[in-house]
Amino acid sequence: MLVKSKLSTKEIMGYFTFSILLNSFANALTISTNMGSALWTASATNLADITQISLGNILFVYGILVIVLNTILAGEIDWRRMLGNFIFITPFSYLVQFMTKYLNYLNIVQLPYIWRVIIDIFGIFLIAVAVSIYLRVNLVLHPNDDLSFILRFKYFKGNPGIAQIVSFIPPIIVIFICYLINRHLVAVNVGTVFSLIFQGFLIGWADKHICRNLKYRN
Repeated sequence: MLVKSKLSTKEIMGYFTFSILLNSFANALTISTNMGSALWTASATNLADITQISLGNILFVYGILVIVLNTILAGEIDWRRMLGNFIFITPFSYLVQFMTKYLNYLNIVQLPYIWRVIIDIFGIFLIAVAVSIYLRVNLVLHPNDDLSFILRFKYFKGNPGIAQIVSFIPPIIVIFICYLINRHLVAVNVGTVFSLIFQGFLIGWADKHICRNLKYRN
């Protein structure tokens, strides 16, 4: 339930900054294990692998394209919303690239299989925590989250499950095309399946147990 904010501007910015940093680190962590990332990140990683364009640029362009798609689906131009999406994706995209680069130096991919799975699932859990925090702060959103929101309430009568599945169609198509071209995939593994099944549940858990004083703001 949305409530009136009782947080100061400093607290709001603190939570928001922390959530972006945590989200970026967690996505980079899942990439560095090569045991499976969330679908959008996984598709971007494969696209970067094929095109040799930097991951940061791929994620940034992804964000711009989804902003355009959201505008079409919403049927209106909301400049405030679009600017907010842009503000989110700019640091996020390049932080993921930066953190992935330095996590790769740790050679996590050389660890035993079971440890890589554990680290990967922990990364997906941290992604859910980060998403829970910035959704509750409700300052600006990643365009992917806005896509799910628009689909849910404008096209699927508030059904979050169907909206989430439909929102995953674009990255699934990209992953499929990348496989046809490269005949192998990176960042698609057990963690991707785990994210698909459990991310919604983990976000709900984080809403109740992480930063309990932070409520959904209107």
